[in-house]
Amino acid sequence: MSKPASGPSQSLPVYPGDAFVVSDGANLGDALAFGDDLMLDDVYTLSYAATPARLTIRISQAGRMSVAGNSAVGTPGADIHLDCAITLMPPDGVVIDALVLVQVDDAGHVDQVYLLPLAQLLPRTPYALVGIDAKGAAAKFAHLASARFTRGTHITMASGAQTPIEDLRVGDRVLTRYDGVQEVRWIGQSTVRATGDFAPIRIAAGTLNNAHDLLVSGDHRLFIYQRSDKLGAGRSELLIKARHLLNGDTVTVQDGGFVDYFELLFDSHQIIYAEGIAAESMLIDTRTQPVVPDEVRALLNRHTGSGMAELDVTEALLDRPDVAEVLRRASAR
Repeated sequence: MSKPASGPSQSLPVYPGDAFVVSDGANLGDALAFGDDLMLDDVYTLSYAATPARLTIRISQAGRMSVAGNSAVGTPGADIHLDCAITLMPPDGVVIDALVLVQVDDAGHVDQVYLLPLAQLLPRTPYALVGIDAKGAAAKFAHLASARFTRGTHITMASGAQTPIEDLRVGDRVLTRYDGVQEVRWIGQSTVRATGDFAPIRIAAGTLNNAHDLLVSGDHRLFIYQRSDKLGAGRSELLIKARHLLNGDTVTVQDGGFVDYFELLFDSHQIIYAEGIAAESMLIDTRTQPVVPDEVRALLNRHTGSGMAELDVTEALLDRPDVAEVLRRASAR
């Protein structure tokens, strides 16, 4: 098996394809397959014992996706392809989007199919396949990796003013940690169902010495400056995904209803301030490119990560229930 690709990683809650089987329709008895073999109106049912497992992937600068060495499922180093997006309709009529990922072996043959639902799936519930979309899959996948703030989040401006993110405009001047005052180049906005990995993470006031609650997307990375290395990371500056701070108390999933998300893009990847917490702006990379309009990407072809890749913290260091409190103490004045 080839060496896993280097680059950013992402952990995805997936079901194996054989846990999602046609219970009524033309392909009766067949497990979930890749897009070319799917049939509209087939009805799928999730097996009773199925539980989502974390598929961790790495993405190279060329866009190649492969299974990471620490993934809970999959073969480390195996190539992963984003095959298509599908739309499922349960009996209540509220459609659910999902992504189909395919793992291939060294010969390029399909080795495993994974289902990545973008909302909760229930066992023993019939889901009619009502849509298959190969072209739109990349954009849906990109939203999972984008750094996104929710409506109402206050951003620190160059003047020190606290401005709700929905009131920002292209050209507004925002305070950044590394590069002083920077102008906003693009603002993305989307409204999605707040379920599954699309549900925002709520960081309650005071959790990270923040004055107000902060709600961000799960993979949004927060910047922590440790005045003392209480986490044992071996450095003072850290980037930590919001979902890795979950503790069921001060850091929780805000599940249910719909959520308005906003993405802020600058000439380069930045650390800005939201509700008093230092947090990243959107980074254009191989995962998030499909979210940004072509004309904007053309203007920002020199967009860089500001050398922050080495600040990511391994999940092993964060696998403790008091991690948010440890980081609060480490960063306290």
